[in-house]
Amino acid sequence: MDIAAISGNIATVGYGLAAIGPAIGVGIVVGKTIEGVARQPELASRLQVLMWIGIAFTEALAFIGIATYFIFTN
Repeated sequence: MDIAAISGNIATVGYGLAAIGPAIGVGIVVGKTIEGVARQPELASRLQVLMWIGIAFTEALAFIGIATYFIFTN
């Protein structure tokens, strides 16, 4: 087994671990939005917009994780 294969395997595990954070973050963002709508239904449209912005920022972490995966596998 050569060093490149070991490096690639470590990068794969690293990306898997990096994907856990954004998944948890999206779950928290959506859960808190549902909680906010349950408390104040009249703010549903405003909270939904903020939820999508929060999801976009959270998913940026996943894109950083996949970029580092490609950096370390090559």
